[in-house]
This record gives sequence, C-alpha cells and structure tokens, in this order.
Amino acid sequence: MEEYSEIEEFELQLNESAKGFLRETAKWAYFLSILGYVGIGLIVLVAIFAGTIFATVGTMMPGGMGGLGSAFGIIMTIMYLLIAALYFFPVYYLNKFASNAKIALRDNDSKSLASSFEYLKSHYKFIGIMMVALLSLYGLIIVFAIIGAFFR
Repeated sequence: MEEYSEIEEFELQLNESAKGFLRETAKWAYFLSILGYVGIGLIVLVAIFAGTIFATVGTMMPGGMGGLGSAFGIIMTIMYLLIAALYFFPVYYLNKFASNAKIALRDNDSKSLASSFEYLKSHYKFIGIMMVALLSLYGLIIVFAIIGAFFR
C-alpha cells in the first residue's frame, strides 16, 4: 500500500530543454491552427458560391446541362460544407492544445498543461479515426473496382 502512495505523489518535472521544445511546438501548432481556420473559411466560401458557379458553367457548355448544373451545385455545396465541418474539429483541437500549452508554460500551471495534452490526444485520435475510415473506404473502392472489372 505504501508503494501506491509514493507513485501517487510522483510529479513529472520538465527541464528547460523540454519546456523549450513544448513552447516551440505550441507556436507551430497555433500557426497551423490559424491556417486551418483560414482554410475552413475558404472551403465555406467556395461552398456558398458552388451553386452559382456550376449553374453558370452548365449554361456555358454546348447543349447546356439544363437543371443538372444547379442540382450538381447544390450537391457540391453540401459536400463542401460537410468537408468544412469535418475539418473543423482537428483544427479546433490543435488550437486548444496550443493555447493551453502557452498558458501552462507562461503561468507554470499543471492543469493547463494536462488540458493541452488532452486536446492534443483528441486531435490525434480524430485524425487516426479519419485515416482508418479513409483507408477502409479506399479498400472498398478497390474491391468494387476489381469486381467491376470481372463483370465488364
């Protein structure tokens, strides 16, 4: 039982080198999160104008696309908005990691440091789940492409 209380009191100490690495990582994470928010803004901007763009392109094509251009524009708007929503979460987690890490280093606050690492964990967990989903989707596409090739 004594051994548990000793472990419970254990406190991780960061030397100046580790603090420097964490400080630099927080700066880069903050920079990347700001770029991510700008990218999300651009994706939403494209989504807003996708209907107009595809309707205009549809009328410019020989023979025209009729109502298909505007319907495709609506579909593309929805797709771009879904992509922006999906992209928001890892950028948000990265931003919260950077902000809390800066606060933790400035104020020497262990709770902010733990919170920053929790957001970093959430960031990587979200990216990992997205990668598993994408790889699964790619696998399904390959399987259906092979099946389609046999029935051709």
